[in-house]
Amino acid sequence: MLAEVCLAGLGQVQLFRGREKLWPGASIAVSTDQPLLACMGSQYAGWQISVGKFFAMGSGSMRLAAYREPMLKELFEREAATEAVGVLETNNLPTDEVCQEIAQQCDVSPAALVLFVARTKSLAGNVQVVARSVETALHKLHSLGFELKRVISGFGTAPLPPPATSDLGAIGRTNDAILYGGEVTLWVSGDDESLLAIGPKVPSCSSSAFGEPFAAIFEAAGRDFYQIDAALFSPAVITFVNVETGRSYRFGEVRPDILARSFNA
Repeated sequence: MLAEVCLAGLGQVQLFRGREKLWPGASIAVSTDQPLLACMGSQYAGWQISVGKFFAMGSGSMRLAAYREPMLKELFEREAATEAVGVLETNNLPTDEVCQEIAQQCDVSPAALVLFVARTKSLAGNVQVVARSVETALHKLHSLGFELKRVISGFGTAPLPPPATSDLGAIGRTNDAILYGGEVTLWVSGDDESLLAIGPKVPSCSSSAFGEPFAAIFEAAGRDFYQIDAALFSPAVITFVNVETGRSYRFGEVRPDILARSFNA
């Protein structure tokens, strides 16, 4: 339910039994027929909320009400909201001051603000992050200059890792779930040539950092996300299905060996 709140109710999230050869535990499936609005307009954790000592990554439909992020201004019109709903990824509950600031940014009264909060290492936090397989694919495509309005529908799966003992450990495992186990199918319109050209650049294996558990990559980067090759942040596998030509194209590879190292660390 938390993951579906992140999607603004425009997608479905389900648990299912995963593939034995990939990871023998549960997996998370996400599907949406409004991928641009659900994923980029809501689910993407693009709002860095910092008030005093409080910090959280903000997702949900409140982002379009606040309209702070350059990407939102590029892709969408601002929404005039009477209520604002958001999800905060943080290990601290927001104070009254934080809630007042968020409400002001969203231009709603504090009574009309609803916030859901989960730390990364919690089960709810694990699920909502792993449910971002389609979102990470769309974000990667956007960074590569692909016209996201061509994407009609999206479906993605990724294995649900065991809960880690720390938020840092959970960040590593949930990232690995998508980087090395995420598989996304996008139904798109348009020509095939552009899909063949961009396809090899989309999956995580297009990055020079690919091949080690995320925790090790993060440490090597001095625990600075911005020092990690941005090309890494994408599902392991992307499949394009062209609804106009009837052709499909698959790129990337899953790595159960890296998942096992990460999830059993």
